[in-house]
Amino acid sequence: MRRLVVLACVVAATSWGSAQQSPLAELKTTAESSGFKSTSTYDDVVKFMKAVDEASPIVFYTTYGTTTEGRAMPMAVVGSGLKDASPAAVKATRKLRVHVQANVHAGEVEGKESAQILLRELALGQHKDWLDTMVFLITPIYNADGNEKFALSNRQRQNGPTNGMGTRANAQNLNINRDYMKLDTPEAKAFVKLMNEYDPDVSYDLHTSDGSYHGYYLTYSPPLNPDTDPAILKIMTDEWFPHVTKDVKAKHGWDSFYYGNASTPGGRGFGGGGGGGRGRGGEPPAACSNPPPPAEGVTREWRTFEHVPRFHNNYVGLRNRFALLSEAYAYATFEDRIKATSYFLNASLDFAGKNAAKLKKAIADADRASVAGTVLATAAKFKTGGTVDILMGEVEPETNPLNQAVMCRRKDVTRVEKMTDMMWFEPATTETAPAAYYVPADATKAIDLLKAHGVQMKATALAGPVDAFIIRSNTTSQNFEGHAMRKIEGAWGAAPKINGDARYLEVRTDQPLGRLAFYLLEPASDDGLVAWNDLDDQLRDGTTVYPILRRK
Repeated sequence: MRRLVVLACVVAATSWGSAQQSPLAELKTTAESSGFKSTSTYDDVVKFMKAVDEASPIVFYTTYGTTTEGRAMPMAVVGSGLKDASPAAVKATRKLRVHVQANVHAGEVEGKESAQILLRELALGQHKDWLDTMVFLITPIYNADGNEKFALSNRQRQNGPTNGMGTRANAQNLNINRDYMKLDTPEAKAFVKLMNEYDPDVSYDLHTSDGSYHGYYLTYSPPLNPDTDPAILKIMTDEWFPHVTKDVKAKHGWDSFYYGNASTPGGRGFGGGGGGGRGRGGEPPAACSNPPPPAEGVTREWRTFEHVPRFHNNYVGLRNRFALLSEAYAYATFEDRIKATSYFLNASLDFAGKNAAKLKKAIADADRASVAGTVLATAAKFKTGGTVDILMGEVEPETNPLNQAVMCRRKDVTRVEKMTDMMWFEPATTETAPAAYYVPADATKAIDLLKAHGVQMKATALAGPVDAFIIRSNTTSQNFEGHAMRKIEGAWGAAPKINGDARYLEVRTDQPLGRLAFYLLEPASDDGLVAWNDLDDQLRDGTTVYPILRRK
């Protein structure tokens, strides 16, 4: 009844979608209403989303999980012809499903503001053509707990918001953008549940860079793991991102490019990784001094971040879905970073809307294909390419008036530097994907994780010949995110005699999540069940056989 009343009121005032008279036209984000001095609190975001929901018949407010500190994770489902926010209703539209996620690192707040702006614009009918082919899931504040830990000392060198921002980690002091495989956080568990139930075709992850110096307003990345479906990656690199780069440049005069850091060969990049946490260069030098030019005769490298699927974009890619990561430039002004993120969203969504059928076909083809018999990477290394022209920039110091801290501000000065292309990965170690894996029924921790990811499996008794992985070495390394990362080495061979009474769960690789299942289950995987200690009970000292078997 509420929606009928609201719709009647809107229609009485003006036709739906008219920004001039709609009450939504006066609705502002916290960033906008503060003159870009402040970013939204959790309550601000929820209030904004509910206001849009109340005013628009095409917006449905819901939640999709709960954080460590008990905050409901908000989501707006947006689409024409929707009856409610349920997965069934979203899938019934048969449109391209697009998930826009922001604020995984809660000091990187531009995506949070841009996602709210996008929600308002959709409700105002500013992108009505998109709604002909797409339905949206918008989650502006993924790391809600970290967002509430506002402090002026967080990310001080970033150019605003001057009233402070949240923290990189969540309430467990974990980096959620390292949790998409191990699922230690309630946020990541909520995310994979959303992926399984709504099955978005396209997933955005909106970030801000973290110390990197260059001349772009925004950098971006597709999935980087070499096991990503080639046809999906080809569309992104040959068509989608080139369209975004040209469109933003033509409409706004701003440059964008693939994510990277300028790195001396054999060394580390100046300024470190982006907002997604790629690399750990940290803050720039004192007083925002500019990086030195390369030594004479040295060609620096434009080096991307990691390939492992613990990162959002790489994880989504292994699920046979399109993933777009963006990194607004930290030293552009807060207002310009929001604009850059919105420009990126608009350009890339224009492409998605016009090519929805092509994107859906690529996904369907990938889901139907079996990876059995395909040689896939279990670990990767940087692939050295040719040279690329990179825009490098300059910054100057600026003072935060609230605490007198030095911030860096982008200068409108760029120069071209030719660098070695280190933006992609190639396999470091490989294995041929089998037809099926067999997980012991008592490996409950591993089975629970596989189920959480949505991997299909069924109970079975072993019959016929199977292979076993004979362990040559079994070691643990550095403690990372609370885990002593485990690595085993060895080789597959004919299995020793199997206990006929033992029960197993069969995981076939001719399923839509076959690539993800491979990366989780292969013993030598650098980001799977072994690495994250999910099989430690079965890999005690002295164990010589990997507990999971396979059939070619």
